[in-house]
Amino acid sequence: MVNLYEEMASQNLIKLRLYVMLRGTQPELLEYSFKKGIQENLYDNQLTIRSIKLMADGALGSRGALLLEEYTDAPGEHGHNVTPLEDIDKIVNKAYKNGFQVGIHAIGDRATREVLDIYENTFKTESTNSPKDARFRIEHAQHFDPADILRVAELDVILAMQAIHMSSDRPWAIDRLGEKRITEGAYIWQTLLKSGAKIVNGTDAPVEPINPMAGFYASVSRKTLKGMPDGGYEPLQKMTRNQALRSYTLDAAYAAFQENDKGSIEVGKWADFTILDRNIMTIPENQILETKVTKTIIGGEIVFDDEKID
Repeated sequence: MVNLYEEMASQNLIKLRLYVMLRGTQPELLEYSFKKGIQENLYDNQLTIRSIKLMADGALGSRGALLLEEYTDAPGEHGHNVTPLEDIDKIVNKAYKNGFQVGIHAIGDRATREVLDIYENTFKTESTNSPKDARFRIEHAQHFDPADILRVAELDVILAMQAIHMSSDRPWAIDRLGEKRITEGAYIWQTLLKSGAKIVNGTDAPVEPINPMAGFYASVSRKTLKGMPDGGYEPLQKMTRNQALRSYTLDAAYAAFQENDKGSIEVGKWADFTILDRNIMTIPENQILETKVTKTIIGGEIVFDDEKID
């Protein structure tokens, strides 16, 4: 797939910025990439290859997310580890030594703790000859034990969450975790932001709708896409609209080491932005999902124009 991206980028066919994650289950690809080194802003800033994706556990819906305590609706079940922790630890250490970022899928509170432990130990043992600015990530990061919340900011670990998961999963997630764990540790965006953590929002397509308006709406409303319940689930954890916007822009750029190039409209940056048909920062909440993109500009070039679509 990386070869395909490179071929397309070399022909100027992508028209987007791609920040590629290498699959951690392909050791030959990883070794080749470590020898080659990180590759940034290739083909006129279209392609960057400097991150590795790993899997620590499964999903909450299938009861595969790895939990410290048993599932509320399945006594004796704790979920499972997908990739042996010893293998994750080895890859994280090699990535850190070679300047590569790591993003690890971790949904359950035990998986999240195990990942934080691996990251912390790596930083301690490999700090002498490795870059300080690792920006390691936890992908999804849906459920935390309260004891681990402050560790995220302390380790400068980025939380690549998808707010839309709360919208889709929360109606039944309480059956898996129970009210106490939901309230104290699941989808706790405001708690994490106040602790100093950075949250990066996304869509997780094709699992969820690719339209970012769905995620923005979930972030600020804590409701399903049908507008339920009134007031939203655990409303104290709602993001403000400024926080939600930042999670899609500046903090997303930071998570890709590109905050000096994109994420805001400033002199000297790449001029990547979208134009919407309404102001999502001020319109009534129930109109957010109706918002349409009218234009997309990449590097100052219009690559999508709603008015030119037949």
